[in-house]
Amino acid sequence: MSRVLLAFASFFRILFGKQLSPDVAKYLPEELKPRALPAETAPAAPKPPAPAKPPAAPAAKAPEPEKRPEPPAEKPKASTAQHHKEGALALLALLQREGRLVDFLTEAIDDAPDAAIGAAVREVHRGCRKVLDQYLAMEPVMPGEEGASASVPKGFDPAEIRLIGEARGEPPYRGTLRHHGWRVVDARLPALADGVDRTVVAPAEVELSA
Repeated sequence: MSRVLLAFASFFRILFGKQLSPDVAKYLPEELKPRALPAETAPAAPKPPAPAKPPAAPAAKAPEPEKRPEPPAEKPKASTAQHHKEGALALLALLQREGRLVDFLTEAIDDAPDAAIGAAVREVHRGCRKVLDQYLAMEPVMPGEEGASASVPKGFDPAEIRLIGEARGEPPYRGTLRHHGWRVVDARLPALADGVDRTVVAPAEVELSA
């Protein structure tokens, strides 16, 4: 093919986007000649499929928490008034047990001779005094002998000092001590057991026949 025809054919191939003839390469400068493409590398061998993972073992069931027995319900606590009531009844039971105080106070003594009353009072006094000495420590509210002069200070406690007569003006007051009063400084009463009827201050006594 002549160079004129080759150039003319190459023009239309380039115009219509077709590949040039191999004869064109020998007329091109060295820097424009196509270089041989490197040998195609062999395709990489496909990687073996990863081994299938064994199925996961089922999760162990968490042990159920141990059921603990519920604590027994607490007994309702007695009120302060109830404790005071039970304490008073317990003290009365002690006075009855040691001095038979309830027997003496509930017995009719109007027609009894003085000598018999005196003998009974001595027994009651001995037993009740024993209870006071054993379970209670006491002291006078106001020291001094009965009948002596006394002074009531300003700001006194009406629960400790009771005024007899009409109070005029503001304290301090002057007067005569009629009774020195008593204050408990220590109480050692026995503990009250549960389930005991405190209203029974003295049980009935039955002597069995032979």
